[in-house]
Amino acid sequence: MAVQESNTLRHHLAAVKAGNRAFENAFQGVARMILESEIKKVVVNGKTTYDFGIFRTGKKHVIGMYDEINSFVSYVKDAAEGGSSKEMAYVLVGEPGNGKTFLVEFLCGKYREFLSNPKNRKYTFRFINMDQLGTYGRIKIIESQTYEDPMIMGMNLFEGPAENREFLAREIGFSDEEIETLYENYRPMGACSGYIWNDIRNHCGGDLEKALEFVEIIPVPLIESLGTITGKYPAKDKITSSAVDLLGEESIQRLLHITDTNNPYRFDLRRGALARVAGGGIHFSDEIYKNKKDLVQVYLGVIQNRNIEIDGYKWPIDTLIVATSNNSEFNLFLSEKEEAPIVDRCRICYVSHNTNYKLQSELTAYSIGSEARTTLSREALHQDPNLNYATSVAAVLTRLPRSEKLTPVETMKLAAGEVAGEKSIKALAEVIDTLNQDPDIIKRFGQKGLGQRNMGRALQLLIESSETNEGHCMFAYDIFKSLERIVLDYVPDANDRAKYLEDLKIAKGLYRERIMTEMFNAYMDEPMAIRKDVMNYVNMIIGIDAENLGPDKMWKYKDPQSKELRALKIDERYIQSVEDRLGLKTDEHRESFRTSIRKIYGQKITVDPNYDFMDNLELVKAVTDVRLKSDIAGAGSLIGALANRTNEENQKLYDRMVDTMLNKLGYCLTCAQKTIEYFCTQEDDK
Repeated sequence: MAVQESNTLRHHLAAVKAGNRAFENAFQGVARMILESEIKKVVVNGKTTYDFGIFRTGKKHVIGMYDEINSFVSYVKDAAEGGSSKEMAYVLVGEPGNGKTFLVEFLCGKYREFLSNPKNRKYTFRFINMDQLGTYGRIKIIESQTYEDPMIMGMNLFEGPAENREFLAREIGFSDEEIETLYENYRPMGACSGYIWNDIRNHCGGDLEKALEFVEIIPVPLIESLGTITGKYPAKDKITSSAVDLLGEESIQRLLHITDTNNPYRFDLRRGALARVAGGGIHFSDEIYKNKKDLVQVYLGVIQNRNIEIDGYKWPIDTLIVATSNNSEFNLFLSEKEEAPIVDRCRICYVSHNTNYKLQSELTAYSIGSEARTTLSREALHQDPNLNYATSVAAVLTRLPRSEKLTPVETMKLAAGEVAGEKSIKALAEVIDTLNQDPDIIKRFGQKGLGQRNMGRALQLLIESSETNEGHCMFAYDIFKSLERIVLDYVPDANDRAKYLEDLKIAKGLYRERIMTEMFNAYMDEPMAIRKDVMNYVNMIIGIDAENLGPDKMWKYKDPQSKELRALKIDERYIQSVEDRLGLKTDEHRESFRTSIRKIYGQKITVDPNYDFMDNLELVKAVTDVRLKSDIAGAGSLIGALANRTNEENQKLYDRMVDTMLNKLGYCLTCAQKTIEYFCTQEDDK
């Protein structure tokens, strides 16, 4: 069996020299993959941070987690540049259901994709025609057990380092500078590869060319199910797990062939999870601290020395070790003081829940699912247009800690980068800093609350309920009942339960305000009616002091969205009515409020010309109330008209509103009728 020219060691070394193949360690590979993607600056909770595009690509990508991703990237970058991180493992610690495992598996998927590009491909070597040596029985082919890079072999062809450097310079043409760069990633060959290579050299009488005929270069398989390149080791129970699962063990099968009892090839390393990712891969240890003590001790050695050690034999590995753990398991582990050396070798990153309700809407969409849902009787199941909002707001409110400086709604809006009345993002940053000083992790910002799995369960309860199946629609208000059930069934702590149930009441209030807006839009027969009226108020208070304002109170201005000139009649009675609804009684209060709106307008419009003040809930509510009052003599009488449909006029109004909801606002008959019914009750009205 002869080696093809393209599979020889010389060909591979020449390809690395020419830049057609890469030789880099796992950290350098992962860092290059992340840093070659698009990098943006974003502001999160009042602080500027970076957003790495690679985590935002694909159908189901990572959402939020800015701080955690930044921490991971700086860890990998530090390790790639030879910092202390290369002797550490990266551990994500947090509550269940906040995306730790998803983040790691997403990273592994992207890394496999990155390595499938021919320029980034990982290669290894195998020894062929081994039966010619006589001491290997019927074993003909021996692959490097730890998928060592051919370059590692190139640096270990001779016993003396000087000879190796000379060979790379003379035969392949590497410059001194390039050789220095290569030797930064130098490691000896694994015990069995080194032993076998020595056997081959002796067999060939020291003739390098003859010996190299026994070496063939092959690509490392990228098949996910083999656990090569990216491998996962989930914590098993105390009895069935052993160090063998990680390191490998003596192979009876090989002993039947190998006559030399000193040969380290008698150990089968591929039986363990580490050897399969040892050639520049990612080892993912799920729930690392759930493993029994002696297994965690094995990790201790592997993390520090990056070696697989069995009976004094060593196999150097090149692996990025990422692990996850939940808070309670981690705290239990920390409480045992003798385990300190292990935590000392881990870079711990505390993962919080997502606290931005706008980003949460994307996560909620994941939970609801992209497939078309059906009822138990196989009929199409409609989704209330407010379902995502109601679920996201309820979930996020449970994750926000209480604070004396901010109300829950203010905290929620500031965390989503929105306006919260007079309160600035600085107030939120101060609250977060204070909370993050707490040594008890659970009390820090966003560390506690209903996780993604609890939300998924609530949606399952909603879908399986008889009301949903009867009406063929997932009605938004019903999600609150499901979430209450989840809180009662799955939250063990009484204080947490009380807080979460209180948060659900606040969420219902926010849902109520959204329904008022929806009803107004339906009444006006226009999806964006309320948005127009809010912007009219904003433009009026900007134009009211304009110099070019005539006695007819007409003001011309340039619309930042369409860039066209617009004329607007300034209606002081309308402005006054809105401000009365906001509870602004004196001229000072009114002027102060107008100044704050103008200031926000000035800041936001330059960045986002489509900004529409719809996140300013107090203003939206005031405008809605004023319009409902002026147009239909009060929300009360609209409720009256919709509730009492005995006369023809009221029935016509009801039919017209339902028609708008069906055709313009995305409702179905069930959720349109139920929403109107809810609007007509006094429930959750603040």
